[in-house]
Amino acid sequence: MIDPITVEVIGSALSSIAEEMGEALVRASYSTNIKERRDCSTALFDLEGRTLCQAEHIPMHLGSFLDLIPHIMRRHPIEQMRPGDVFCGNDAYQGGGTHLPDIVLAEPVFVDGAMLAWAVNLAHHADFADRGHAHIYQEGLRIPPIRLYSAGVLQQDVQALILLNCQVPRERLSDFRAQMAANRLGVQRLQGLCAKYGRETVMQAGAALQDYAERKMRAGIALIPDGVYRFADRYDCPEIDGELDLSCAITVTGGQMHLAFEAPPQVRAGLNMTMTALLSTVYYAVKAIVDPTILPNAGLARPLSVTAPAGSIVNCVHPAAVNGRLSLCQRVVDLIFGALAQAVPEQVTAASNGACFSITFAGHQPADGALWVYLETIGGGSGARFNKDGLDGVHVHMTNTSNLPVEALELEYPLILLRYELVDGSGGAGQYRGGMAIRRVYRADHDCHVRVDGARLLLTPWGLDGGLDGGKATIQASALLDHGSGMLRQGDWIEVVTGGSGGYGPPAARPRDAVARDLAERRIDAETAVQAYGLSL
Repeated sequence: MIDPITVEVIGSALSSIAEEMGEALVRASYSTNIKERRDCSTALFDLEGRTLCQAEHIPMHLGSFLDLIPHIMRRHPIEQMRPGDVFCGNDAYQGGGTHLPDIVLAEPVFVDGAMLAWAVNLAHHADFADRGHAHIYQEGLRIPPIRLYSAGVLQQDVQALILLNCQVPRERLSDFRAQMAANRLGVQRLQGLCAKYGRETVMQAGAALQDYAERKMRAGIALIPDGVYRFADRYDCPEIDGELDLSCAITVTGGQMHLAFEAPPQVRAGLNMTMTALLSTVYYAVKAIVDPTILPNAGLARPLSVTAPAGSIVNCVHPAAVNGRLSLCQRVVDLIFGALAQAVPEQVTAASNGACFSITFAGHQPADGALWVYLETIGGGSGARFNKDGLDGVHVHMTNTSNLPVEALELEYPLILLRYELVDGSGGAGQYRGGMAIRRVYRADHDCHVRVDGARLLLTPWGLDGGLDGGKATIQASALLDHGSGMLRQGDWIEVVTGGSGGYGPPAARPRDAVARDLAERRIDAETAVQAYGLSL
């Protein structure tokens, strides 16, 4: 039996390796989406593909990790793998991914001539822009798990094929090199850890850490009263007309939890989720509510089971388009939070902005005609808590990227940011106020294509325990947009206002001085102060 102190020391070392891999990837990358916005993730897996640890980057990316290693091993026998092999993949149906821009590189770790584990990283390559989303074949290059490096030697023809299908190959090449550097660092660090403690001790510690995560998850679930908790919500986005009905039934029995989802059939739009995307969303949401301190490894999933209709928007099948799946994942989080708020209200926040608003521009540089693609995601309100106000203008739940500094945006692309601000009164009123939304207004200094994805355009983020709903999202432009897409001519502008978030508790219970301070700081408007809070002006 390995002692608990050694397990803790090795566990901290494994987490440090994953975090260091992430920093290396960010620092070595070329594209703004990775070097500035940190749209990437890193992890270590054991030989069978079970998560040992994941860096604290983006929860959504776990979905692209979950099934990758099994896909690799089905195609490539372990006995044929060699040190220096690197596998590359992104496909949602044959590669374990969740959408095509998230390209994963996985490298086996050998110690004393035997394969021990995997170093894995993912980078969101801001490419494949100005595409259709009726099915996955329109969305970009599909890559099954293939060797990009064989025994340390780059497969030039494979790389050439990938780069030929990218709109900005210079960025892609540099980011691939950064991903390679991150994995090599992870391999070296894990080999060094094994040299210090022995490979068997390190792997025993990894297994013990997964068992520990399972025990903590079961203990946390056991504190929730047994029962069935149901919640329903609706989903809207620019790609579709109208709304889609979603529901979730969560059954808690002792130290186990089953989540059953109901959803409409998959659609000819890029909002569909694969099962791995659904699983990563469930693991995040349940961990956040039950016990945020649970280690992010495979053990936490053992007490959880998930069902969803095959061929639905939350468990799509080939050839459904999946590019914009993240906003729907955010709504799944809302379903889980809404259901468990009935059981453990003090462990749940009111609804956050309920989307991952993304805006993608693509065009030609005015100086040399080179293609450029710029992607960014925009935060919004974070739901109020039972004892605190919500956070203003942040990314929530499944996404965790940074905003690109205005200086970097205007330096690299023919775009000008006219306004960037929090939206007055967008946080739902309550004893604790919901977080505020973000407004960003862009002007095109050269003709370009634009596409906006998001949600909560028709439906407001809900409050809890008497808290009021937050503000809805809006999209406006001087040019004509068709389902969120269109052409901006020089001088055209587009405005994106993300969703706010719900309040917690009755507004009448909010202290008068806090309401007056909110009004003075423009966190609420005069109408809200009078009508929701009863403040006399």
